Amino acid sequence: MLLDAAATVLVSVISACCFLRLRCRRVGNPFGARARWCSLSIIGAMVVLSTGLGLAYVTLSHHYGAAYVGLALPSVLWLGRASIPRDGPRHSPLTDTLMYPLRRLDDLMGEDMQEWCDVRSRAVAGHPAWVSDAAHYYWSQVAGRVKDEKALRDLARWRESVEHKIKAARLADLDSPQRLRDALASHPSTRNSRKFDPGDPRLADRLRSDAENELHLFLFTLYRLGFHNLLIYPFRPPAQPKRKRGEPETQADAEPTIR
Repeated sequence: MLLDAAATVLVSVISACCFLRLRCRRVGNPFGARARWCSLSIIGAMVVLSTGLGLAYVTLSHHYGAAYVGLALPSVLWLGRASIPRDGPRHSPLTDTLMYPLRRLDDLMGEDMQEWCDVRSRAVAGHPAWVSDAAHYYWSQVAGRVKDEKALRDLARWRESVEHKIKAARLADLDSPQRLRDALASHPSTRNSRKFDPGDPRLADRLRSDAENELHLFLFTLYRLGFHNLLIYPFRPPAQPKRKRGEPETQADAEPTIR
């Protein structure tokens, strides 16, 4: 009985982790800074439930197959991938109670994603050249790793648009009307003459604002695709010098460097 319980716990943990990741695929990171504890609570509840049902099955049927319960039961996390919307039709209190942990997990994953994107957007905000360079940098990190063709096309379109709008904003600042008109007409994202009027004195600001917004969409897509560990441009960790054993870390070792 003890061996059966241990096997059920082990299988339940592995199964719950796998099915939870499948449920959250293309949605967020279930083990982000805010969502981690909610995910662990859900996994713990599934392990307790699976173990209890598995041992009850062994006791009642006298068949030693409790581990199969630990493998099958967590699949409800994947089957219940879409949480019940808050503004949808009313459901029973029991259903709302059972779905609450998954709803809470969705909220926390959304907060983690927002913070991840905001940190990288703020790092380049107010520096147009950095906005363009950041789009190129993140693209170079993931271009060969994205398997979804549609997502890859979206990322490529946003990168090109960001770089193009930053260049057009520079031309607007230089007060070169003909070159600016040619640049705006050369790319589909700026051919709308009503939105991007070469005679508008606020055109440069509008172009830079659009570029920053598109970089944010670019980052959202990267996060949903699972790229949660990309370094923040233009900052990166410095190379750590080799230290002798027992030598304390200096302040310079911990400071970031600018690309």
